[in-house]
Amino acid sequence: MPLTRSVSVTSLSGLDEWDEEFDLEDAVLFEIAWEVANKVGGIYTVIQTKARLTSEEWGENYFLVGPYTESNVRTQVELIEPTNGVLRRTIDKMNASGCKVYFGRWLIEGSPYVVLIDVGFTAWSLDRWKSELWESCAIGVPWFDREANDAVLFGFLTAWLLGEFAAQCDEPPCILAHFHEWLAGLGLVLCRNRRLPVATIFTTHATLLGRYLCAGNVDFYNNLSQFNVDKEAGDRQIYHRYCIERAAAHCTHVFTTVSQITAIEAEHLLKRKPDLVTPNGLNVKKFSAMHEFQNLHAQSKARIQEFVRGHFYGHLDFNLDKCLFFFIAGRYEFCNKGADIFLEALARLNYLLRVNHSEVTVVAFFIMPARTNNFNVETLKGQAVRKQLWDTAHAVKEKFGKKLYESLLVGQLPDVSKMLDKEDFTMMKRAIFSTQRHSQPPVCTHNMLEDSSDPILTCIRRIGLFNGSADRVKVIFHPEFLSSTSPLLPMDYEEFVRGCHLGVFPSYYEPWGYTPAECTVMGIPSVSTNLSGFGCFMEEHIADPSAYGIYILDRRFRSIDESCHQLTSFLFQFCQQSRRQRIIQRNRTERLSDLLDWRYLGRYYISARHMALAKAFPDTYCYEPQEPPSTQGFRYPRPASVPPSPALSRHSSPHHSEAEDEDDERYDEDLEAEKDRQNIRQPFSLPLRNKGALPYSMAASEGDGSPWSNSLVTEKLTLAEH
Repeated sequence: MPLTRSVSVTSLSGLDEWDEEFDLEDAVLFEIAWEVANKVGGIYTVIQTKARLTSEEWGENYFLVGPYTESNVRTQVELIEPTNGVLRRTIDKMNASGCKVYFGRWLIEGSPYVVLIDVGFTAWSLDRWKSELWESCAIGVPWFDREANDAVLFGFLTAWLLGEFAAQCDEPPCILAHFHEWLAGLGLVLCRNRRLPVATIFTTHATLLGRYLCAGNVDFYNNLSQFNVDKEAGDRQIYHRYCIERAAAHCTHVFTTVSQITAIEAEHLLKRKPDLVTPNGLNVKKFSAMHEFQNLHAQSKARIQEFVRGHFYGHLDFNLDKCLFFFIAGRYEFCNKGADIFLEALARLNYLLRVNHSEVTVVAFFIMPARTNNFNVETLKGQAVRKQLWDTAHAVKEKFGKKLYESLLVGQLPDVSKMLDKEDFTMMKRAIFSTQRHSQPPVCTHNMLEDSSDPILTCIRRIGLFNGSADRVKVIFHPEFLSSTSPLLPMDYEEFVRGCHLGVFPSYYEPWGYTPAECTVMGIPSVSTNLSGFGCFMEEHIADPSAYGIYILDRRFRSIDESCHQLTSFLFQFCQQSRRQRIIQRNRTERLSDLLDWRYLGRYYISARHMALAKAFPDTYCYEPQEPPSTQGFRYPRPASVPPSPALSRHSSPHHSEAEDEDDERYDEDLEAEKDRQNIRQPFSLPLRNKGALPYSMAASEGDGSPWSNSLVTEKLTLAEH
């Protein structure tokens, strides 16, 4: 079955004019997610980066709802008394009834209000609520699934919170509740089951069943319409979770997902077409460094080089100035995140670099948290040896400099043979002997709990990338989140990304893809796929993605071997670039930041909220989306300095032609930047507390051809045609 997607829905020109007015004075927005002030995955990034924009729109009537975790609250939340009188009475009533509900400000940009619910404090009600869930919704949750038990507790407590808030209001309230993912979805189901006066939105950032199926090496996208979803969920012992997710998707007023490819997945697995696609954005201002980002890259790269010097001590037989740093990061899902294909491509790249006698060395980092027994002793020793060598060199330099200074003071040229004494030479010899090593540099920086069965280490053993002196590709597996307090690699993730040359994310299952998006706003080229929301979004909006440092790998219409060959070609092409070409490419990549700014992409969430209010409260709110524009999507043109032929924008042979070097000479950064600025509108400004509304046509929700209809299609294009 060919995948189809709508150009106008996810393109920036799909919302050409944003001038409708909507009165939100009497409405209250609750945004509910398990990852509010609780970092687990990508949803945390969505909510955290979007909070400022949503706070500007809703002001004091915006509340985030999440679980109370003491360790997170101590570092992220300032607990205060509720400022809203109705919410204060609601929390007091719940606390008096045996709950523990906290109120505060989340210490992030925008400082939104948060309502945090202690699910563990009400665990005594779990059996009773499970029984009620079975009687009202016919969903049974097994006792051994702790995550599902937390979802039950969180769902009933959020439904209690919303119901109590509605009861405490003096006048009929206009409450809007936005639920993210299945962990929060049960609260939505209960709101509709209890007929609470709440407008609801449900956003799925990835389907449960889709993630499990892809992890099981299933030909997922070619068989979407053929899966027996109940059987597949039952076989994987997630049927109760799947039922909660599917019930939330069907009960909500407005169903959204983060990319068109996930919308098609939801249509077949959850049996409902999303009403709207809401692409994920970033707070680009946080990452913005203007032209300084090139200097930040150099500074962070120098810190990574220091780590590499220590890690490869005794085997540092390659030139760090001609060393490229690639990385993959994210949840440890070996196949879903594409770590399998990345390793295979690295093995092939190693062969190509060796047979072509390339002077380039690639160090590939795998930043994927796994179960470990702390740091590898050999890895820590390497950093200690590096520091010892630095201290020795610094001590000798100080003595040498002092003698040189004294010699110049008396007007004599120094006798170099007498500048260093025997003690200095002895100190340096001891330092050199300390660098002797009888083993290869370690592949993994930690001691793994399940070393023999670990997927990455098993694959490395198979392909033979053991960091040997003959290898032009070195591998470092760091199974832990990066932190500036780490004794091994003391860098935050953002600093580390800025110091790398290329992010590689060849995911098979990636509903959106924040890792390549973060690379883009920091000016770092990346590899994505046409099965990720980010890859499809960029492919739709950029005429020649590779010229802008966005390499789109085809994992939809090619076999594994063909995709691996294409990825190898991308990596080898990148290794063939000169330093000047990489600088030019980073400049182009960074200019794409505006495409990913919430100032643009936040309008899709705004539309979803307006649509939900109009559906739930038709007597109070009227809303009609604009007609789709005549343009067929927004696309960045090919940069002016790139040759007109697509073949010339990608190297077809291992060696560059002279013509390509001449093309670099006609590159003008300021001219290109100015042309790109003309191709994208300025960020929209939110209508704050504007009065009035437009009439809402219920036909818009019945697939009438508008970009807001359930069909999500105004003009369909297959991915192959793109």
